[in-house]
Amino acid sequence: MTTPSSHWTDGTLKQQIGQMVVVRASGHLFDHQIRYPAWEASNAQLRHWLETLNLGGVILLGGSGAELSLRTQQLQQWSKTPLLVAADIEEGVGQRFPGATWFPPPMALGAIAKQDLSQAIKYATQMGVVTAQEALAIGINWILAPVVDVNNNPKNPVINVRSFGDDPEMVSHLATAFLDGAKTYRVLTTAKHFPGHGDTSSDSHLDLPVIPHKASRLSKVELVPFKKAIAAGVDSVMTAHLLIPAWDEQRPATLSNKILTGQLRENLGFEGLIVTDALVMGGVTNYASAEEVAVMAVEAGADILLMPHDPEKTIEAVYQAVESGRITHDRIEASLARIWHAKQQVSSTLSSPQNHPLSSLDQLSQPRGKQTVINILQYSSEKGGDIPLKKKHKRRNLIVVDDLLNCDFLDRQTPAFTIPKQLGYELQLVDQNTLDFVLEDERKTLLQVFIRGNPFRGNAGLTDEAQTIYKKLLKHKIVKGLIIYGSPYVKDWFLNETKILKHELPWVFSYGQMAESQKMSCKTLFGLSEVLDDFQDTFI
Repeated sequence: MTTPSSHWTDGTLKQQIGQMVVVRASGHLFDHQIRYPAWEASNAQLRHWLETLNLGGVILLGGSGAELSLRTQQLQQWSKTPLLVAADIEEGVGQRFPGATWFPPPMALGAIAKQDLSQAIKYATQMGVVTAQEALAIGINWILAPVVDVNNNPKNPVINVRSFGDDPEMVSHLATAFLDGAKTYRVLTTAKHFPGHGDTSSDSHLDLPVIPHKASRLSKVELVPFKKAIAAGVDSVMTAHLLIPAWDEQRPATLSNKILTGQLRENLGFEGLIVTDALVMGGVTNYASAEEVAVMAVEAGADILLMPHDPEKTIEAVYQAVESGRITHDRIEASLARIWHAKQQVSSTLSSPQNHPLSSLDQLSQPRGKQTVINILQYSSEKGGDIPLKKKHKRRNLIVVDDLLNCDFLDRQTPAFTIPKQLGYELQLVDQNTLDFVLEDERKTLLQVFIRGNPFRGNAGLTDEAQTIYKKLLKHKIVKGLIIYGSPYVKDWFLNETKILKHELPWVFSYGQMAESQKMSCKTLFGLSEVLDDFQDTFI
């Protein structure tokens, strides 16, 4: 491996260790906009870290695409060493930063692949191209995607639709297609979560899941997409906070030398960056102190410590481990060499762009990306029952979301609201915490459910309480039309219930939750493919 230039090896040992740390930062420009103060430092604190600790990079969440173009320049200017700027944009830049293209979740591509693999590969490649182009346009040079976990557990609370599907070969094809597309731009990519988070029924954000399978099964299922991604030239691999007794009975994968060095480096031959999953997650915070977790991750073979709670304490802990001889200088230098190599790959993106930031915004949400979104939604959606739903006034449009305080895909002008309103439906918007109130209203109802696997939910499907309420609504024939946005496993539950009750309930399912998905689903349910075309500009 190429040795870093003196620019990268100058400074103290602590400054060198700082390059191994990537901190969480708000994508918003001002402190009062910070949404997650427990994880995101104030501007004064963040600037101090960047100016004094020689941090390797930041991971961003929050802010619009336009705001990010300013924020990333600001952060680069604060740092003496060019930063890696990362984001969890598994579904395109617009998933996290409004204004850019938001694609349907990867499992939608998996659904298309079951019918036409070549078509799905084409869309996955286009998704990679657009994601990379838009990321670089606003200053993001490290895409924390694709997810290559094989989601073969319907009860998986956190991977769910983030995975391409349950077949290792199909996941491999689509993941490598995404990588091929992204490689058309100078951006880093990431395969996650090694060695595979797909077959878990608990969320590593909250606890430490266990993968009980034998090594032979891991090789045939979980490892297949990682092998293909490595062969395709993926730049980094993110670890999973999982316990895998077949390889290490004691330590989670993120903290296991047997897994990160023995399996990923030596067995699979991966030479790129190993980045931990966020170190604030319960899968490791419940295992040891924050400082000990950081030291163990470096011992295991991690090059990048992602989102430690306190970067100063983290650097000090690793420094003391080196000074005491617990971690060798060679071990730190090996990570520095890999970090330097990664930064060299995106060197033209590391410094602030010379042009005015607004000049890059015309690369966001272009027709190519928009059309790919529509194509994926169209070919992955499902419908059934007695469609179309008859258009009758004085009915209820009941929309159920996970959490009303975290619902970026709905506002007054989104189609899930506006199309039923045009047809005389009156809105009732609730979440899982207020769902029981819907039983007080016996009006005939259009039910729209937005639900999918997400971190910290602890449940990818319907809670027991929600199931009880939905069963009552269906049994009493209050629900006259149904749209599910997100999880196919939730769709399957509803279809099973209607089958038991022998209902010919008209229904539509879409993997996406964005405005385009809402418009397409509502028009399909009501049979409005022609009627509302004149209004389409007001719906999206």
